[in-house]
Amino acid sequence: MSEIFKIVPEATHNALVEAAYKHRGYNEEEAAYAAKFSAYASTHGIRTHNALKALHLDHLFGSGSQGCVPNAKIEKLDTRFEASQTWNANRKLGQATAYEALETCIELADKYGIGQVSVDNAFHYLWGGGYVMEAAKRGYIAYTNCTAALAEVVPFMGKYPTLGTNPHSWGFPTTDAVGFPIVIDWATSVIAMGRVQQIAREGGTLPPNAAVDKDGNPTTNPKEAAALIPFGAHKGYGLSLINEIVGGFIGGSLPTVRNRSWEIEDEKHTACFYFQVIHPDAMSSGAFAKGRDQSANVKAVIDDVLGHGNENCLLPGQIEAGAAAKTEANGGLLFSIAEIEAFNELAVECDEEPWKVESFQNAKS
Repeated sequence: MSEIFKIVPEATHNALVEAAYKHRGYNEEEAAYAAKFSAYASTHGIRTHNALKALHLDHLFGSGSQGCVPNAKIEKLDTRFEASQTWNANRKLGQATAYEALETCIELADKYGIGQVSVDNAFHYLWGGGYVMEAAKRGYIAYTNCTAALAEVVPFMGKYPTLGTNPHSWGFPTTDAVGFPIVIDWATSVIAMGRVQQIAREGGTLPPNAAVDKDGNPTTNPKEAAALIPFGAHKGYGLSLINEIVGGFIGGSLPTVRNRSWEIEDEKHTACFYFQVIHPDAMSSGAFAKGRDQSANVKAVIDDVLGHGNENCLLPGQIEAGAAAKTEANGGLLFSIAEIEAFNELAVECDEEPWKVESFQNAKS
């Protein structure tokens, strides 16, 4: 039997999420950014990085620890490079910082063809794919990576977690070509820790060779997962390592002390992230075959990839586009009963009225 989902009005969701962030000391603008991004993730079916994950991270590593400071101000550092900016986020809320970084990159790309923002002393911004999707919907090519909140991934042929899940996210403006932005977004572990938490919450099991227990032995029990395994063996390891090295160039410090070992005062404990936005015009040679323009040429390339018997293959971003269409058709955000119960725990925390499950209609498939 398929899982039952309830339709929660976006305004109802956002009001509770904003209240939860304000209860923890965040200002109105930060709380609004957090709610907006959480709703965007839920709209696109990203259950591993919705508001529950965001507030759980904040409790563990953010305002509930020392990794995030409500009301912090971003410091924009001097640079001689006109299309580049480097920021000290001063541990500001990740979603608010990331939205501002994305907008800045877009402004730079409009002027210079390309723009990049590197952010030091950051707090995790959740679903990287959401930011590049937003840029792609507005006609830009976008990329982001970040160092994860914790080192919880074992390197290839290793046994101790010294890497983050370290996602990479690309977004491409392909709505004219295929009806939605192609968004290639992946954690560099076999499975994201948010997915492990979701599976544990809902009583499921992990895929094989995705996680290890405290003794380094493979496990499919999400409640016993102590560390994760890179996907693709040495390939996933290499991609994860990229983020740690990029973070090292920006100003990030040792991954094994990130959001841990706060007593080591001469080390940095915060994450880093990096954004890049490219204006498609800045990449165009103008020499497209058969008189095609750039948009038609991109469509021709995609059609060729999906031809030759590959017509049933999915494009990255297609599942998210389908989830967004389902959200729109139902007229609200879709949550499982287990998720609604978790939201009600947040309501109790911030003295808000809990949601009544029976007041929400069942979602149509």
